[in-house]
Parts: sequence; C-alpha cells; structure tokens
Amino acid sequence: MKLSICIPIYNFDVNDLVNDLNDQIVSHNLDAKIILIDDASDAEFVQKNKPLEDIVNHFIFLDNNIGRSKIRNLFSKYAISEYLLFLDCDGKIISKNFVKNYLDFINEKSPDVVYGGRKVDESKPKPEFGLRWRFAVERENLPVKVRIKSPYLDFQTNNFIVKKSILKQNPFDESIGQYGYEDLIFAKDLYKAKVKIDHIENPIFNNDVETNAIFLEKADQSAKSLAHLIKTDKDVEKSSKIKLAKAYFRLKKTGGIFLYRLLYRLLKPFIQKKLLEGTASLRILDFYKLGQLIYYMNKN
Repeated sequence: MKLSICIPIYNFDVNDLVNDLNDQIVSHNLDAKIILIDDASDAEFVQKNKPLEDIVNHFIFLDNNIGRSKIRNLFSKYAISEYLLFLDCDGKIISKNFVKNYLDFINEKSPDVVYGGRKVDESKPKPEFGLRWRFAVERENLPVKVRIKSPYLDFQTNNFIVKKSILKQNPFDESIGQYGYEDLIFAKDLYKAKVKIDHIENPIFNNDVETNAIFLEKADQSAKSLAHLIKTDKDVEKSSKIKLAKAYFRLKKTGGIFLYRLLYRLLKPFIQKKLLEGTASLRILDFYKLGQLIYYMNKN
C-alpha cells in the first residue's frame, strides 16, 4: 500500500472528513486506506464516530489520553504503507483531488516529508473568536511561495505526509504530553537529521473555530511545553528555531528576565482582558506567551 491516512481524534465528529476522504479513494481507485485512533474522547463523540468502523481500515479506541505526540507515533504500529498522511480531526477537505494530489507528488518525487498547507474562512468572525482567527490568517495560512523560503519553520502537523521509515527514525518527542510546539520540535529534529521538507499547495480547511478563552488556554499550555523542553534539552538554546525560545534566551543573556517578570505581573490582567475580548494584536499575544514562559521557567 502506498498511503495510510492517519487521523488522531479527540472530542470531534469526523464523519464528514472521513466520508469525503473515502469518497475520493473509491472514486479515483487510489492506493490509500484510512486509520483512525481516538484518544479517549468523551462518550458522545465515540458514539458519533463509531459507525466509521465499517469504512476505515483500522479504528482504535484508547482508554486513556496519550497526547498529540505519542498518538502520532502510534500510527506506525498500524500502518503498513510506505507513506503516512496526517490530518487533524477538525480539518475539512476542500479539493476534490486532495488525496490524489499527494499520491501524484509521491509518485513523481519520492519525497521524505511534504506539507500541504491550511486555510480558514477569510471572513472576520465575531470578536469572541477573533484571536484564533487572526493568528491563523497572519501566521499560519501561508501560501507555498512563502513557506518554501523557510520550510522547517513554516511546517505544521495539521496536513502533512511523511515516509514511514523517516517517522520511525525521527519520531515525535513524546515528552511533550500536551499542546504546544510538537510540530516545530519535529521539524527541528528533521532538520538535524538532514531530512528534506517539501511544500506544495494542497491545503485543508480548518473547520473548528475556537473561542478566545480556549485559544488563550492553549497558548498557556504551549508556553508550559516549551519550558519543559528548555529544561530537558541541553542543546535547545543553540539549535532552537522557536521565536519565543530565542526571545527568552536573549532576555536571559541581557539580564532582563527580572524586569520583564515585574512588568508582566503588572500588565497581565489588562493583557488577558484584551486578548479575551479578541481586540488585541498578536504582539500582545507574544508578550503574554513570553510572560507565561518565564513564569514556568521559574516554577519549581
């Protein structure tokens, strides 16, 4: 088999996504199968998605949540294909040739890793959803001509293919149990291993609109994950491509950590209020994330 489509699921209805993918596989007679692993979702979503067992190759239900990195590595156990296509469960297919586009690129180029991109609705949402939307528009929804200039920094895990042998040699860092930076850390490891990341224009639509409160909670989780990485990886200061980590190390070298912590404590209530309102710029979000990173770096 050439391609396994791997979708980790957590508390999301994936019926539309899986049926759309299966329709493409059947109608084009593609050499691809679908594998689903549910990461201990609530019973409501398990029940909604369970009928998909009849159309996918494997559907595994985990009893305990294992997190974003470990679950991706787990797919290697069930996939017998040469390549794995990873999709986030909140994605929506927007191209009738989505799967075929990847298979054509695989057959033509025999790549190691390929990122296809992402899109969100270009219409500005209500303010309570504005923060996640602005982040996606300004920093994630990049056209391929931009992404190829920094192929590792602009790699994301929402929609990518990877050769199974490459994933086995360079697995996701399972010490990152929660949300945050597993994509950049994976890309960093690929860079160190001299594994090439190709970029093509084959986007998936981000179908889940998060509230400002949920996105801010994830920003806090990502800062906590980054703090854990910095504390456990001795080489991260030298090799890090993560802008937030680089900002932290600059402050540390110049002795500015204390002053930043003091300023952040004074401004944090105002910053949180603006972020939750959805009216703040992404620079304010960056200020918040750096403040949280410093907090976790100094927490025992």
